[in-house]
Amino acid sequence: MPWYTAKEQTFPEPARVTGRWITWKQIIITLGLLAALVILPLKAVGAESNVELDHVEVNIEDQASLQNGFKYYMNYCVACHSLGYARYERTANDLGIPTDLVLDNLIFDDHQIGDLMDNAMSTENAKNWFGATPPDLTLIGRVRSPEWLYTYLRSFYADESRPYGVNNKVFPNVGMPNVMHELQGDIVCAGEHCELEHEAGTGSMTPEQFDKTVADVVNFLYYVAEPIRATREYIGFFVLGFLAILFVFVTLLNREYWKGIH
Repeated sequence: MPWYTAKEQTFPEPARVTGRWITWKQIIITLGLLAALVILPLKAVGAESNVELDHVEVNIEDQASLQNGFKYYMNYCVACHSLGYARYERTANDLGIPTDLVLDNLIFDDHQIGDLMDNAMSTENAKNWFGATPPDLTLIGRVRSPEWLYTYLRSFYADESRPYGVNNKVFPNVGMPNVMHELQGDIVCAGEHCELEHEAGTGSMTPEQFDKTVADVVNFLYYVAEPIRATREYIGFFVLGFLAILFVFVTLLNREYWKGIH
């Protein structure tokens, strides 16, 4: 196209070919925006409850804890709260439990070992009994912090004004019974600040045993929310190491390319 080449123009060589450097002002503004994006959602979640949350240790490599949490979840929770994104077989394999043991002791309906952990409660019955369908808890370990779950499950107390005779200090007026009452025993709300007190002689477990059981259930929910977490963290270590080594060579290569220009 001769007519196009005739329009070509020759421009002087620019002073720089790599662009200007990022200023400190831009760096500070960027870091400030990133901090706001991280902190504001955390403060919004924290504002959901004014109750101080109790600390709990979670360890997805503690198979004994995960097995115990799995057992108590299947016996006390799954009748209402399904784990619709998790499968019995995958969970059994990850937790080191023989599949026939799960079939015989932890599956209470006609589900097979390869099925998802649904329950038999229909939506209609759930609404009639509870006023709403109990949520699936597969991802609750990511939506809520382990500390929130741990404190919530231990914060039910007697309240005759509520439909199920109990209330919850972390989640006031929650429409859920204390399903582990037989393990925990009677809890009363005492004083102006509603200090929770255990009535001696009630419950099949001591307070220490119950706290340990709840911690195991929370640990199990933390695992179920992301079964691949341990593998992801293991692979991530090597990925970051590879990137760190690659960065050194890329930096040296960049200097070699541009040393004649700068």
